Amino acid sequence: MITRLTPQDASFYRLESSSNPIHIGSLAILKNSVPGAPEPVLDYERLIELVESRLPMVPRYRRKVREIPLDLGRPVWVEDSRFDISYHIRRSALPGPGSDEQLYDLVARLASRPLDQGRPLWEMYLIEGLTEGRSAVFTKSHSALVDGDTALEIGHVILDNSPMPRELADTAWRAPREPSDVELLAGALSQLAAQPREAYKVARDAGADAFGLVRGTRMAVQAAANAVRAATSGVADSPLNARTSRSRRFDVVRTDLEDYRTIRRHFDCSINDTVLAVVTGALRNWLLSRNEALVESTNLRAVVPMSVYVDSGDQPTPASEVSSFLIDLPVGEPNPVMRLSHISHATEAAGRQRRGVRARTLVHLAGFAPASLHAMSVRSASTFADNTFNLVITNAPGPQTAMYIGGARMLEMYPVSPLLRNQTLSFGLTSYDGQVFYGLNADRDAMADIDVLAASVHESMEELLGVCL
Repeated sequence: MITRLTPQDASFYRLESSSNPIHIGSLAILKNSVPGAPEPVLDYERLIELVESRLPMVPRYRRKVREIPLDLGRPVWVEDSRFDISYHIRRSALPGPGSDEQLYDLVARLASRPLDQGRPLWEMYLIEGLTEGRSAVFTKSHSALVDGDTALEIGHVILDNSPMPRELADTAWRAPREPSDVELLAGALSQLAAQPREAYKVARDAGADAFGLVRGTRMAVQAAANAVRAATSGVADSPLNARTSRSRRFDVVRTDLEDYRTIRRHFDCSINDTVLAVVTGALRNWLLSRNEALVESTNLRAVVPMSVYVDSGDQPTPASEVSSFLIDLPVGEPNPVMRLSHISHATEAAGRQRRGVRARTLVHLAGFAPASLHAMSVRSASTFADNTFNLVITNAPGPQTAMYIGGARMLEMYPVSPLLRNQTLSFGLTSYDGQVFYGLNADRDAMADIDVLAASVHESMEELLGVCL
C-alpha cells in the first residue's frame, strides 16, 4: 500500500536535523517482578510477541518513507519489505545500582538520537536492571508517523487494563515487494497529470534548475523571515530560547492529582489552570535561582496544546481535535494567587481563539491515549511561527486505573516531548492512576540545572496548597 505523506507529515520529515530530532517519546516504568518468581513478568521475547500482535492496530509502524525521484511530489509511505522487528525493539540494562537517575540519563541519550530514516520511524527499548524489581519501556515515534487519525502511538496500543493481555484476531502479514523508483515516479506523474494545480506547484518548486537554486532561495527567504519575526514578535528574552545542541537532559516530577483538585475547588478554576500556575511558579523560582532580573510584568510565553472535550449530554467525552493557544505565564508576579488568577483569565480568553488539529481516531478509543495526545499536541504547537513563544507545555489526560504491559503493572508514565527549533525545554504532563507525572526534556548545554527546575515544581505546588489551608 502506497500513501502520500500529508503536507504536515512531510514538513516534520524534512525539517528534522541532528540537533532537533522530532520524535515523541514515552517512558513507562513497570513493576516487573512477582515475589517467589525467578523470572520477570515481561522479558524481551514476551515484549516482541506482544508488539507483533498489536502491529495490525498501527499498520503504519511497518511502513517507511520513500522520496519521489526528482522531487516530483511529497514522499510516500510504503511497506518495508525488510521489516525486522528485532531492529526496532531493543534491550538495554542499567549498571548497578540501577537508580532512577541512571534511567533518566539513558532516556536523555536515547532521546538525543534521530531515528533511522531508511526504516519505519520508531524504536522501543526494554530497560532492565532498575532497583526494586522494576523495568522500563521507552518508545520513540517520529512526529510524521503519529497523526491521531490513521496512526496512533505504539506505546498506547500495547497497554491493557488487566494483567491478562487482551486477545486479538491473528492477522497474518507478509512483507510485500517494495515499489521501484520508476514505479514511484510513474505514480507521481499520473497524479500530477490528474491535478494540474499540483503539477504547476511542483514545476515551480522543482524545475530543471531548481535543485540548487530554489533550495538556496528558500533558505535565504526563511532566514529573512525568521529575522523579521524575531524583531517583531515581542517574545521575552529567555534562557529557554537558544540554538540547541545534539544532546539532551531528562528529569521527572511526580505529583498527586488530588493536590490539583484541592486547588481547583478552592479557587473555582480548571485543572489545566492549576497545572499552568504550578509550572509558572516553578519557572519563576528557577529563573530567580539563575539571578535573572524579574519585575512584576515579566512573562514567559508558552504554547499550550490541550485535548478538547465536548458535552455529549451525560458527561464530557473526548472530542476530535487537539487545540493550542499562546498564553503569557506571569513569572514576574510574586503572589501565587495572582499568578493563578492571571492564568485563569488568560486561558478563558485564549480558548476562544485556539487552533486545532484533527484527530478522528481518538474519538473511537475507549478511554484516553496520552502518548498519542502528546504527539498531536506537538503537531498543534508546530503551527505557530518560530520566535513567538518561549516553551511548549503539553498536558494529556491518562487513565485513572492501573494499566499493564504484557502483564507487568505500569507504575509511572512520562512523556518525552521533542524540542522545537530554538527551544531548550519542553514540559510534558500526563495524569495516570491518581498522579500527575512531568517529563522535562531539555537541551544538555543550556539546562545543566534541570534538577533545580524539577525541585521548583514541588516548591510551587506547596506554595499554592499553603494558600488553600
